[in-house]
Amino acid sequence: MYDHVLVPVSFDAERDGAGALAAARLLAGESGTISLLHVIEQVPAYAISYLPSGYQSEARKAIETELASMAAALPRAESFVIEGHSGRTILDWAETHGPDCIVIASHRPGMQDLLLGSTAAKVVRHATCAVHVIR
Repeated sequence: MYDHVLVPVSFDAERDGAGALAAARLLAGESGTISLLHVIEQVPAYAISYLPSGYQSEARKAIETELASMAAALPRAESFVIEGHSGRTILDWAETHGPDCIVIASHRPGMQDLLLGSTAAKVVRHATCAVHVIR
């Protein structure tokens, strides 16, 4: 079992978030902690003017509420919402907080992922701890 499991959470319908949470719960066992992490991507400056006033703060509040609710349903779990580029920010957070396992949901790769690389692929390639990918 692992002492600290990190679960990056994407609210994208293509990813099996429930499967990642179930796997994290098993991998954390009776005494491990679970950190749920959502990374809010930066909105490009040219697009901000097209968003309704207050959209970003309301979206963040909704995400924080949902993630906290997910954490409350798990034993010894906390939730964190931060801003940045998803792949790099997950890796930076893991380096700072030291989980010994990352459980990340992934989708079936498409042509765009083959050219750019998915978040899960970046985490698998560069994480310094164990990574379990749920598909």
